[in-house]
Amino acid sequence: MIKKSLLLLLPFILISFNGFSQKKSKNKTQAVKKSELNIVSPCDTCDATSKIIKGLNWRNIGPFRAGRSLAVTGVASQPLTYYFGATGGGVWKSVDGGQNWASISDSAFKSSSVGAIAVAPSDPNIVYVGMGEADMRGNISFGDGMYKSNNAGKTWQSIGLKNADAIANIEIHPTNPEILFCSAMGNPFSPNKERGVYRSKNGGKSWDLVLSK
Repeated sequence: MIKKSLLLLLPFILISFNGFSQKKSKNKTQAVKKSELNIVSPCDTCDATSKIIKGLNWRNIGPFRAGRSLAVTGVASQPLTYYFGATGGGVWKSVDGGQNWASISDSAFKSSSVGAIAVAPSDPNIVYVGMGEADMRGNISFGDGMYKSNNAGKTWQSIGLKNADAIANIEIHPTNPEILFCSAMGNPFSPNKERGVYRSKNGGKSWDLVLSK
């Protein structure tokens, strides 16, 4: 009788075992695919990142005579090269990670207030600077438009938008350094036709107002 009962249950046991095997095989396949894709959860690295950040300390690296700033940028291909624009002290440059700074605009710029700096992603020799403080406050320093350097700040040329007064942002095309956008405030204290976003397709030789009210 017992043998007969076992024989009757045998098909169900085999079906259950077969289903378990397929499920196990499926889970194993999924695990292999996940490992092949090199999927890493953000939580796998957050602890290590936190430890690194906790080991960092802020320190003042100057330049100590330039004043407050709204504009700073680095060069992706040159990790120790930085540009700093002061609201009343022109453009400064460091090639050693901030250990030393040199003023590179005094002999070329007609104004001293810098609102924005950008280095072309495709050519670190091309640097654009927008003049004029765009951080609204009771008293600000006006600028005299856009400047451009083709040799990493050794020499500069004025490239227009002299009535922009305050330029807050510069964005350069990732592969074509001749194409760029900049945002201008114009006269900060009254409506004006200069306010808006400008585009140049020829490195600043000419500008089009592409967004305004």
